[in-house]
Amino acid sequence: MSKKVIVIGGGVAGMSAAHELIERGFSVEVYEKQPVYVGGKARSVDVPGTGTKDTEPLPGEHGFRFFPGFYRHITDTMKRIPFKGNKNGVFDNLVPTQRVMMARFDMPPIINIVNFPKSLKDLKVLLDALRAPGTGLTQEDTRVFAEKLWQLMTSSFERRNWDYERIAWWDFTDAANQSEAYRQYFVGGITRTLVAAKPKEVSTKTGGDILLQLLFLMGDPAAHADRVLNGPTNEAWLYPWRDYLLEKGVKYFHHHEATRIQCENKDITGVTFRTKDGNEITAKGDYYISALPVERMSELLDKNMLVADPTLQYIKDLSPGTAWMTGIQYYLNKDIKMTQGHVMYTDSPWALTSISQLQFWKDFDIKKHGNGEVKGIISVDISDWNTPGLNGKCAKDCTREEIKTETWEQLKKSLVVEGKCLLSDDMMVDWYLDRDIVTDKEFKTINEEPLLVNKVNTWALRPGAHTNINNFVLASDYVRTYTDLATMEGANEAARRAVNTIIERSGANLPLCEIWHLHEPGILSIPRNHDLKRFKKGLPWKKSFPWHVNLLHKLNYTFSKLFS
Repeated sequence: MSKKVIVIGGGVAGMSAAHELIERGFSVEVYEKQPVYVGGKARSVDVPGTGTKDTEPLPGEHGFRFFPGFYRHITDTMKRIPFKGNKNGVFDNLVPTQRVMMARFDMPPIINIVNFPKSLKDLKVLLDALRAPGTGLTQEDTRVFAEKLWQLMTSSFERRNWDYERIAWWDFTDAANQSEAYRQYFVGGITRTLVAAKPKEVSTKTGGDILLQLLFLMGDPAAHADRVLNGPTNEAWLYPWRDYLLEKGVKYFHHHEATRIQCENKDITGVTFRTKDGNEITAKGDYYISALPVERMSELLDKNMLVADPTLQYIKDLSPGTAWMTGIQYYLNKDIKMTQGHVMYTDSPWALTSISQLQFWKDFDIKKHGNGEVKGIISVDISDWNTPGLNGKCAKDCTREEIKTETWEQLKKSLVVEGKCLLSDDMMVDWYLDRDIVTDKEFKTINEEPLLVNKVNTWALRPGAHTNINNFVLASDYVRTYTDLATMEGANEAARRAVNTIIERSGANLPLCEIWHLHEPGILSIPRNHDLKRFKKGLPWKKSFPWHVNLLHKLNYTFSKLFS
């Protein structure tokens, strides 16, 4: 008889764990709080009240999906999710973007390529971006930032883990002593829009590693730095995934909220769930996986669990380190493409990023959704909820209606080309702010699903997938992983690590889940090894290296041309 595993939480981590377990012959039960949807924060939804008797509801997103080329774990899983007509499953539903736009208040946008140039048109876009006016960046700015990038590239992994984890991105880049343009383009824009983090808080280890991954991808002719789904997330990915898991034998229990994890000595004996009708049931298995977000797991830790594994206390210490990053969609009567990829709003107080969706949803018939008037969808992520907007209010202090209006105003102020705004109020047919943004009993705006942010010196607080409780493991984006970022990729890698622990502890003769390290060019191993020798001797990083001068000169020259 196969071993039974109880998975608490049906987000990307829970589904990833269920996928690996069911393919290895385990019996799997997934318990999910959501009444209908799967995938946690990755889900899309049917926007309430937008369908008619003849049409489907409009699609809404918690936030637009982003699959950079360095994602290997989640994309490997996607290749094993069947999708009709696709050789590589739902992985073939990923399509590459071609451009990135930096939109600015009352100034022309900067449009650049996101991949290695592959055509004369790409080269022209690149050259036009090099000559973009109005950034305010100086040659000194680019020199300083190039040197910081070089330091990241040539620092040993050990130095990054031990030293750069304790340094904020703001301090590492010497932002306080540089120009406002340097802080805006090189320091703040990267962290705010990518990981909803503040540059004075996010660790250089995390922010630096991810930035390097994106830069290395842009220099690889065979890679795609940025990919998106070719349809709403549920249809293009999550529903086929759910159907595959059910077909393989996974049992799914919706509307089950975990209220207690029962622990005796060093074993979990069951998990109590509250059901839709308010009753409680207890699920029992041989092994238990918590795929809950950090703030929910923190609430479930009780005395018995902390006695069995005192290190779980650090989860409670880690829990307050969350931020808000939530999506809002605008449904327009015109399809405003803006650019063939993501848009970063460099001046927006709320750290907005967006994408015009329908240009990538080639087989999605928008006429069959909503009231028939919608011809375009702009999906926006709001990453800073604590900075006053143009209306003088932080997003956290606004009502849903105020958030809709203020975000729209920030978009309009940024999307100006040749003196004309790309958006006008009469274009907006409807809008949808993710349902996680709610008003509590005291009329305060809260986010029911915040995002973990990798703040300085929090790596030590983050647990591994294994615990000292014999039959209990952790699979969530706060678990220590090579990915080291609260993303779908991090959640999938954590799930693989949790499953590997179960396989080993069960004594089963089964293949372990494959896990990949972040890739960096082999040639950089030479200076990294040089720095490792210095690190082991207690010496700081040093930029002098036999052949560093020429490479650093080229890096400085590239950034000088790009932003001067």
